[in-house]
Amino acid sequence: MSLGFIFPGQGSQAIGMLTEIAERYPRIAETFEEAGDCLSLPLWQLVREGPEERLNSTEITQPVLLSASVALWRVWQDEQGSQPAILAGHSLGEYSALVCAQAMSFTDGVRLVHERGKLMQKAVPQGEGAMAAIMGLEDAQVVACCAAVDGVVSPANYNAPGQVVVAGTAAAVERAVAGCQDAGARRAVMLRVSGPFHCALMEPAKEAFSEFLDAVELVMPRVPVVHNVDAAIANDLGELRDKLLGQLAQPVLWTSCVQEMVSKGVSQFIECGPGKVLTGLTRRIDKSMSVVNIESPGAFAEALAGL
Repeated sequence: MSLGFIFPGQGSQAIGMLTEIAERYPRIAETFEEAGDCLSLPLWQLVREGPEERLNSTEITQPVLLSASVALWRVWQDEQGSQPAILAGHSLGEYSALVCAQAMSFTDGVRLVHERGKLMQKAVPQGEGAMAAIMGLEDAQVVACCAAVDGVVSPANYNAPGQVVVAGTAAAVERAVAGCQDAGARRAVMLRVSGPFHCALMEPAKEAFSEFLDAVELVMPRVPVVHNVDAAIANDLGELRDKLLGQLAQPVLWTSCVQEMVSKGVSQFIECGPGKVLTGLTRRIDKSMSVVNIESPGAFAEALAGL
């Protein structure tokens, strides 16, 4: 039985996350404190107390979620949990996977996603962009609905069969939502997000982010990482950098990432981070897969014993 670890992205954060498991494992708080010291920000306090608006600010959310995933990974290593054969992360979660695979240091990863968050927020002024979740249509139908409207709008996340998130200018996204509803979507709703991620509107962020990325020391991952942009493993460092840079403005091919991991022999997944978003998506992608989340002490202990 081959094990795959998957790491969540933005939207999985919540006030109070990991506080229960942190009572048992001091490494959780220590990891957040390390990240907070790196940025001179009280990240662990924000996680425990909020305010929610601050926690949901992209430049805070990204280092917080990276820290949460790395903290759980560190505890898993401390407890000598079974080692995964392959890793993948959804959007921001790809950086968590790379840190855990030792492709970059934790502190470099924290600084990098903090800057990534700021640049993504800056690329499109608040309120000018939007994202929407479309349920119940084929991928090609969503693509066609986006292409049929004026303005910038395109699929941003291929999350699971019948679940695609679109992103673009607010007006274009609203028109695409209406088109998807006319095409028979079971549900089409605007999302509460701080920007239109993984679409062409993020292109202005790429040049500045490239400079930050170039300043980070990268090595090839010790555990293979499947990347969002093409559901493939990078062959060299140049390709790895290009995939991270491209990810800003290209869609997250999550369905394909999970299918690629399964094709390489993964039969059991652990979602290493807060929430159960990827647990639900992975089960939709492949109902035969065993998927567990390890954010609570009970679930962690059960996964540790079961593997």
